[in-house]
Amino acid sequence: MPSTERPESQCELTIRSLADLDRFAAALAASLPTTAVVTLEGDLGAGKTTLVKAVAAAIGIDPATVTSPTFGLIHLHDTADGSLRIVHADMYRLSDVSELHELGWEDAIAVAPGCRCWAFVEWPQRIEPALPAERLNISLTITGETSRRLTLTGVGDQYTTIPQAFLERPTCD
Repeated sequence: MPSTERPESQCELTIRSLADLDRFAAALAASLPTTAVVTLEGDLGAGKTTLVKAVAAAIGIDPATVTSPTFGLIHLHDTADGSLRIVHADMYRLSDVSELHELGWEDAIAVAPGCRCWAFVEWPQRIEPALPAERLNISLTITGETSRRLTLTGVGDQYTTIPQAFLERPTCD
């Protein structure tokens, strides 16, 4: 019987400032595949939405338009040319995976051929069965007023190279 295990790699990074976060977000944006799912785990105030704002800025989306989707649950942000959509979702208030259909999840992540879509999912444990097995998981831990520890775990062929690339960068502690 063939193994169903997917390759996995992991890296821990220390982010000491918003400037560090901006550099990380730019490198992350350059590393993500055409269609990507990135789960974001961390306590309230850990910086999940701040990270999405930084990624948006790195690809030319006004970060001021990126707000926490706590009440709207799913926010869409498209680049000016429409070639890339960021889906920013907060699943904290969901009680069951079946609620994703009512929210329009499938429509949110569906893009025209030739376009890219990156879904950033806060509180992913609420919809775990609906998430693809292959994805990038980012755990954010508060270590100080402006510092965070990021643990990147890439699962699957498209994602294992991401933490490995950060291991080779001088910003990876």
